[in-house]
Amino acid sequence: MTHRARQFLQPSLGALLLILAAACSPDSQAPTGPPNPPASSAVVTPSVATVAAGICDYNPIESELTGPGWSKTFEDGFSGDLSQWTIWTGGAFNEELQLYQASNLQTANGLLSITARKETATGPTTPFDATPRTFSYTSGRIETRQHFSAANATPKIRFSARLKLPTGYGMWPAFWSYGDPWPTQGEIDVMEGRGQEPLQYQTSYWFGRRPGKNLVANSASIVQSNVSLTDCWHVYEVIWTKSVLTFLLDGQIVDTKSGGYIPSMYGKKERITLNLAVGGLFFGNYDPAAIQPGTFQVDWVKVFTSR
Repeated sequence: MTHRARQFLQPSLGALLLILAAACSPDSQAPTGPPNPPASSAVVTPSVATVAAGICDYNPIESELTGPGWSKTFEDGFSGDLSQWTIWTGGAFNEELQLYQASNLQTANGLLSITARKETATGPTTPFDATPRTFSYTSGRIETRQHFSAANATPKIRFSARLKLPTGYGMWPAFWSYGDPWPTQGEIDVMEGRGQEPLQYQTSYWFGRRPGKNLVANSASIVQSNVSLTDCWHVYEVIWTKSVLTFLLDGQIVDTKSGGYIPSMYGKKERITLNLAVGGLFFGNYDPAAIQPGTFQVDWVKVFTSR
């Protein structure tokens, strides 16, 4: 998403926000400022990776999910507080319309609900720019305090989350990971959805050697499901290795990305992020007046490693 462009040069979360031109031209220079990355994914024409046979309300036991050889290194079933996460406070990037704040995050009955609301609120322009700004929507975003990496000690790492995507025009839920300064630690977009598209979502990745300058082109792919992603629970995953990113939906491989700059991300450190953006560049030419707020639900998030 890019700090999902969501990000860029900033003290701890970002790097420089990629503007539309930077996203379209990997050699162009992004403007100075914090980041939040997915701006880039918003302007890329994705390919169709596969049509997936999703399983409604898929909820496997861990041994079925990963098989032998995997060890769990992180888990949150949202039965308590959000102490394993950092809560984003402020606006974001990519011309998104929401103010992220803690009150839009709720844990109850073993679920995390991230709710977007149409309401006038004032808050920091971003967490890196305290200038007050008035927003027409509020929502929520969290990032793990812990960082994860496919590296020599853990050459295979698997991010998994059981999610129910929000309905509603203009809703932009995302499950992704990134590190700072963006995109020097890479970014992996496991799932980016649009509320008005209940049968599809998008995968992608980003990397650059200098803060704020993405080098990856045409990494975005669309996964089409034959089962609703908004009416049912599904498990979204990525297996990150030295040279391959393998994306799964409900235990089935739906997209594989290899080569390119993926080997350059090996050994980099990323944190997992969950958020629900409102509007923004990801929608291209859209009607802000037609936005319908919704709720993004998370059952659990787990991380596994294997040699």
